[in-house]
Amino acid sequence: MIARLDLRGDTPSRAELLAAVPRATTEGPSAADAAADLIADVRTRGSGALLDQAERFDGGCPPSLRVDPGEIARAVGDLPRAVRDALEESIDRVRTASRVQIPPPAVTEPAAGARIVQRWMPVGRVGLYVPGGKAAYPSSVVMNVVPAQVAGVAELAMASPPQAAHGFRVHPLILGAAGLLGIDEVYAMGGAGAVAAFAYGVPDAGIAPVDLVTGPGNRFVAAAKRLVRGVVGVDSEAGTTEVLVIADETADPRWVAADLISQAEHDEYAAAVLVTTSARLADDVAAELSVQAATTASGDRVAAALSGSQSAIVLVDDLETAARFSDAYAPEHLEIQTRAPGELLDLIHDAGAIFLGAHTPVSLGDYLAGSNHVLPTAGGARFSAGLSAATFLRAQQVVEYDAGALGRVAPHIRALSDAEGLPAHGDAVDIRLA
Repeated sequence: MIARLDLRGDTPSRAELLAAVPRATTEGPSAADAAADLIADVRTRGSGALLDQAERFDGGCPPSLRVDPGEIARAVGDLPRAVRDALEESIDRVRTASRVQIPPPAVTEPAAGARIVQRWMPVGRVGLYVPGGKAAYPSSVVMNVVPAQVAGVAELAMASPPQAAHGFRVHPLILGAAGLLGIDEVYAMGGAGAVAAFAYGVPDAGIAPVDLVTGPGNRFVAAAKRLVRGVVGVDSEAGTTEVLVIADETADPRWVAADLISQAEHDEYAAAVLVTTSARLADDVAAELSVQAATTASGDRVAAALSGSQSAIVLVDDLETAARFSDAYAPEHLEIQTRAPGELLDLIHDAGAIFLGAHTPVSLGDYLAGSNHVLPTAGGARFSAGLSAATFLRAQQVVEYDAGALGRVAPHIRALSDAEGLPAHGDAVDIRLA
């Protein structure tokens, strides 16, 4: 079912590791080209394009693009008690973790009379994307909304695909989670079209453009975010999910297999990778994958993900090589199930979120750990971070010099401005000091 990659007996270079990491073969130009066409359609035809895309991808059109606030309120009242309790606990934990992500203002005085204040300002309006193609994700509502609220964002709009099983309306669990958090601007739209609607606005549907688009999604959503970057800000490209597990002979193969399957059930292109020093564990996990995949509710999707080019069991000689392989992969989720997981942490540099020890599965982070589950995928952890309150903030430098402080640096400004062929820069200083 799952491919095997044997790197034992070799010390691969970083370039060789980068070439060896398993990746989906369908994430390339086809997704980008399709997303570009969908974005262009929304920019040209507005709400008509969004409704046509709903018909095409979701099987039917929503009664209205914007969800009536009364429907959101009813969804809150209809939340099953156990689900509401779980959401409220998740909200509390994510809010607690998000509060410490706000950087404090800082004041620097490089010289007498010279002052630089660094302050952090929230963006004004954010478009939050909550996926809903193959499952409902009220947890993603929490992960998007809570850090934005903690950061102080003034306007929050949310989009999620219409669901055929619910009359082509947004899934009621998603609406209930939105209502719990006070979100009343919700749109029944999904995929690349929703990203385009947020980035450029849709005047005929009353959708105002946003300053930042955040949230996880499939490969088309990730491609769309890449395409609108620069028109608006985006968080990391939180595309199709992935998990990499580093394990030694002490790991329980049943637990490792269960964790791989828990991410594989998201999507046929989800990635599940085990890197281990134990051939026996590799065999046992492969056997467990076959047993557990056959009994899970989304077995067909799991089987497709595990047999895809993006999933593999990798054998290495030692945990140091395992850590190097992980850094080359830069996984969205990294689990470390070894005899001393904390010791291996010092060797890890690139990962979206790290789960230490046998009793810290990725499922915990998806729902109740308090960490955020909107994380960079496809190697993005090498240069970007998961969603946090800081995602919604911009650093601003406020500079204030008095006349004496300006006078002391004026000769240096004149020297540099003349050297760069920009003498008016120096003149703007000299005119103040004449």
